[in-house]
Amino acid sequence: MHIYLSGSVAYLRGYWTLTAVTQNALDSLAASLQKIIPGVAKKLLIDCRNVIAIDCTGLELLNVWLQCVRFRDVEPELLNPPNKLRRTFQRFGFRCRYSLPNKAVRKQH
Repeated sequence: MHIYLSGSVAYLRGYWTLTAVTQNALDSLAASLQKIIPGVAKKLLIDCRNVIAIDCTGLELLNVWLQCVRFRDVEPELLNPPNKLRRTFQRFGFRCRYSLPNKAVRKQH
């Protein structure tokens, strides 16, 4: 479980599962929120193509993180969720799309 922030794009990686929740993972989530400056960007694109697995714990953590992003007046949007996770994300009310808006999003981290 990892989040890497680059400008107005966040990259999710790894296993978002109960067994992947560690102090380091929680610190990564908190640190990424500190990089989101309220009012600077109106949208945060979240590239999910490198999420390997997600369970209820991972969904809850992601949901809390997304709510914290919204509290900063930034609207999150999930990009490229794996096909097997798309319906799960949508059931939880996450906005999803499958396009890449620019070359910066195409970078692999």
